Amino acid sequence: MNTATFSNTTKEVIHDLSPYLTEYTDGTIERFMVTQNVPPSADDPTTGVASKDIMVSSPEVKARLFLPKLTDSNQKLPVLVYYHGGGFIVESPYSLLSHCYMNILAAEAKALIISVEYRLAPELLLPIAYEDSWTALQWVASHVIANACIEKDEWITKHGDFGKLYIGGDSAGGNIVHNIVLRAGLEPLPGDVKILGSFLSCPYFWGSKPVGSQSKEDLKGFAYKVWMCIYPSAPGGIDNPMINPFTEDAPSLSGQACSRLLVCLAEKDAFTPRGILYVETLKKTGWNGEVQLVVVDAEDHCFHIFDPNTEKAKDLIKLLASFIS
Repeated sequence: MNTATFSNTTKEVIHDLSPYLTEYTDGTIERFMVTQNVPPSADDPTTGVASKDIMVSSPEVKARLFLPKLTDSNQKLPVLVYYHGGGFIVESPYSLLSHCYMNILAAEAKALIISVEYRLAPELLLPIAYEDSWTALQWVASHVIANACIEKDEWITKHGDFGKLYIGGDSAGGNIVHNIVLRAGLEPLPGDVKILGSFLSCPYFWGSKPVGSQSKEDLKGFAYKVWMCIYPSAPGGIDNPMINPFTEDAPSLSGQACSRLLVCLAEKDAFTPRGILYVETLKKTGWNGEVQLVVVDAEDHCFHIFDPNTEKAKDLIKLLASFIS
């Protein structure tokens, strides 16, 4: 028996994010949950929404587009660039959950949705997901430039109303929206396109100090472990401004490059106290936009995506659709 070979294959866990994945000291990653992906559809049987997959920045950044039924062939629609949740480690625009949710939202809002496929950690650590998300938004905005050096998409060119450009996301996607809308305040989008509004649903914010009824023990749980896995080199660790917007060196929320903001939270969600603090902090900055806060009673994290057919989920989706349309 070759004992030396056996000992060399021994590896230790450095990040245990069960039931999603485990990362080992030798760099290997074991994923336990396989996302159930579904193909796009020319005509979703429930909503009538058409969808297709496109490449934004070959081959790294991709997206799935959702186009609701049109009243006429030249109809212009609000544009939503959407960032999915999943803690930066799971999920995709192609997953069954995300695909169904986007179909429902596109139909309800009568909006053209670009659901972004950003690259996941820990195979590709942050800030890669932020960069991919920004690249996708730049690509969408570039459709207003006549001679833009991109391969334009016909749906966006023909049906996108860039006076009504929105960005939105859930959980990790809500975190992305926060960081993107601040970046857009510093770096103008192509064609000087403006973001009219953004929405954050159950946004993933965390930090080293308790908020609301949290205890110090709560702060070392799953949300903390995820961040330390996906962005181990983040300056400030769990108090990096990208995950904790309330640190002293975080950019002011007044720098948000949109005029409307909707923050949707769930009462039982561990992220809700920070979502409430986010709105309270924004109001104190003197930001001159319109902000709306909604906290749904007796529901937990991203309940409207996991089961969009409950009455409370339907109500929240209608609220999001109304905000967009």
